Amino acid sequence: MVAQILFSMVLLTAIALFVRNVRRIVNAISMGRPQSINDQPALRWRKMLLVAIGQGKMVKRPISGFLHIIVYVGFLLVNIEMIEIMIDGIFGTHRIFGILGTPYNWLISGFEMLAIFVIVACIIFLVRRNILKVKRFQAVELTTWPRIDANIILLTEIILMSALLIMNAADTIILLRNCGIGVDCYSFLVSSLLLPIFNNLDTNTLIIIERAGWWIHILGVLAFLNYIPYSKHFHIALAFPNVWFSKLQPNAAMPNMPEVTREVEIMMGSRPESDAIENQGVFGAKDIVDLSWKNIMDSFACTECGRCSAVCPANQTGKKLSPRKIMMDTRDRAEELSLFKRLHGADSHDGKSLLGNYITAEEVWACTTCNACVEECPVTINQVSIILALRRYMVMEQSAAPSTINAMLTNIENNGAPWKYAAADRANWTKELYMNEVK
Repeated sequence: MVAQILFSMVLLTAIALFVRNVRRIVNAISMGRPQSINDQPALRWRKMLLVAIGQGKMVKRPISGFLHIIVYVGFLLVNIEMIEIMIDGIFGTHRIFGILGTPYNWLISGFEMLAIFVIVACIIFLVRRNILKVKRFQAVELTTWPRIDANIILLTEIILMSALLIMNAADTIILLRNCGIGVDCYSFLVSSLLLPIFNNLDTNTLIIIERAGWWIHILGVLAFLNYIPYSKHFHIALAFPNVWFSKLQPNAAMPNMPEVTREVEIMMGSRPESDAIENQGVFGAKDIVDLSWKNIMDSFACTECGRCSAVCPANQTGKKLSPRKIMMDTRDRAEELSLFKRLHGADSHDGKSLLGNYITAEEVWACTTCNACVEECPVTINQVSIILALRRYMVMEQSAAPSTINAMLTNIENNGAPWKYAAADRANWTKELYMNEVK
């Protein structure tokens, strides 16, 4: 009973903490501007099925994509066994589903095979990150913490899978020693290979090992559950809604600003002047609260894989821009401001901003808006939409665009075209062609 009560308390505490941590992220995302995204639901469900569940974009890089799918599928399926572990922990039973007999052996053996695959894949990922030092994992924005975070997750998964296998091996020997004395006997595919390691141990020692493996696995999973909201690995949960709410139009399609559209329509007489808004906020985005909630969700869904920066032409030619850093900065700023508002009130502000304190003008203007980063992202994050919002603020609120862009905007305003020539002189270059033809 003591073990049952202790387990129930740990489980309820872990769930309560997880709910609180998720609410913290929801509050940060909800700081963004409203944005209605509910069109073409059938297409959205299909996209989520192919990209988020089917990992459709991961296989663009076959090796890392295949390994990621192994870890993703393996970890999810192996933890189906958590259902049995939780039932056993709450009610004091032992392998409650063992009554299924042979199908149970097959099921657990399958889980063990997946556990081995997960361990091997995680080891390869650790080698790629820390020994081979793959270039996209060595960028300047990946400071000490992001690198440690990735290693913590990989090591945790190895420990969880190993604890499961050790638990099964010790438990199998215990049950084999009591086989036929009112105890069901079973043996699993992978853990049975570990039996020679534990065969010479006495039963009491094996019970301690089995219980230790059981508690390490369950406590590890619950700790992992509450670590994820503080880690980039929260994309495990956010990838699905993020893909569902992603942009369906072509990546290069640039949406008009509703505020500007409204003013133009009023000026052209297609909307009544009563639709004008006196104080409609800033044009573009200076800080988190000026972005949409979807922009902020994108930042929390970021996996920090660096595929976006690896295909970014500006980044690859030495420019300061890194699309991955844009998303990491947006997430960091959202967390910082959300915490400040929780401590000092919803209307408070810490005097900082996303543009300036986190992302520089040099980064923003280095973007070519080619959308290679958007195309490459495995969870369909739209990095360019944040960059465009920051650019719009600089142009429309600060008149702080580079001189070449300011000259272009002036020409458009005065001449109706990006060039410095008046409309009446725009075709003068054709006169020489006509004269040559006459000759």
